[in-house]
Amino acid sequence: MDELILEYQVKLTQVNVKFRRYLFHTIDLSNRLIAIKGARGAGKTTLLLQLAKEKLNDKKTLYISLDHIYFYENKLYELAKQFEQFGGTHLLLDEVHKYPNWSREIKLIYDNFPSLTVIFTSSSMLEIYKSESDLSRRAVSYHLKELSFREFISFETKQEFPVYSLIELLKNHNSIAQEVLSKLKPLPLFDKYLKIGAYPYYKENEEFFNQKLLNTINLIIETDINAVENLNYETIIKLKKLLKSVATSVPFTPNVTKLSQLVGLSRNSLVSALKMLEKAGLVNELYKPTTGIGVLTKPEKLYLNNSNLLYALAKDNTNIGNVRETFVLNQLKGLHHIHLPQQGDLLIDESITIEIGGKNKTKKQIKDITNAFIAKDQIEIGYGNIIPVWLFGFLY
Repeated sequence: MDELILEYQVKLTQVNVKFRRYLFHTIDLSNRLIAIKGARGAGKTTLLLQLAKEKLNDKKTLYISLDHIYFYENKLYELAKQFEQFGGTHLLLDEVHKYPNWSREIKLIYDNFPSLTVIFTSSSMLEIYKSESDLSRRAVSYHLKELSFREFISFETKQEFPVYSLIELLKNHNSIAQEVLSKLKPLPLFDKYLKIGAYPYYKENEEFFNQKLLNTINLIIETDINAVENLNYETIIKLKKLLKSVATSVPFTPNVTKLSQLVGLSRNSLVSALKMLEKAGLVNELYKPTTGIGVLTKPEKLYLNNSNLLYALAKDNTNIGNVRETFVLNQLKGLHHIHLPQQGDLLIDESITIEIGGKNKTKKQIKDITNAFIAKDQIEIGYGNIIPVWLFGFLY
């Protein structure tokens, strides 16, 4: 264990605490079992180390990734037992899906060592609340989304702006935009964010970001999804082909028959594959509010999870209308219930309709709808029910 502690201390000296993700301030550390889910590259590892450095007693805390070679010959439960006996209070476990029987051992650690707090991260693919050892009554779960546009601005310019609720944004968007405009020009930053700004690691090398993102997509499919679903090689190739099809479409309305033929999957296998990709943080499915969402219910519309994925996969074939809708949906996802409306692009909490378009978008499509708004691209400031698209990036 001494070697693990030494490696952890080295990591602690290297972690940057100047920029913190939104979850850093919201995680309730009084809970004894905390799960942090999120797609690869969202910043889960950095978040764990920042919590250790800034909020926990680092002398009584241990961070370890569960793909460490230590676990080739040692059990997680035995490590936790030894750590607790020597006065440890917080065990931070990264990449739990890389460890066999992770949920069973974490349950035993929780039950048998009441003085030990466990915080663990997992791929979005893992269904913590349906795990074999039933962590649902024990674990408090958080989801770490990709960078919001607000966070990207902070990352790029070191300027901090507050988070606004959707209601605040819709009501006060003009004054909020004026406050931002008094400090910077948002449109050039927004253009950069849409292309490369959703994942914190873009800072490492902007020129090779797309290549790294493509590598991340491959890892998600070949490692994360495969660890849970045990796919064969042929199915993995078909999932990649499916993603490419979604990326090059203009908001994608799935024709299951044609898509099944294109990627070589049966209807039921195709719908299951789409749900795998959504759990893994690669796509977002959209349904009508009246649709009962079952295991084999096909989505009415399908989007990639964020615009960076669009640009990486579709390159010059990226459709700007698709980019705008993907962005707004991504920023709202997980914060509100989102459906496909009869008119407009998005229905939020079954009460707010949003139509998304370029600077020449008119109110024609929503003129007869109450509580409806236009999200317009390429404008700095809006008026009435017309809101700049970029402002939807201030919701978290």
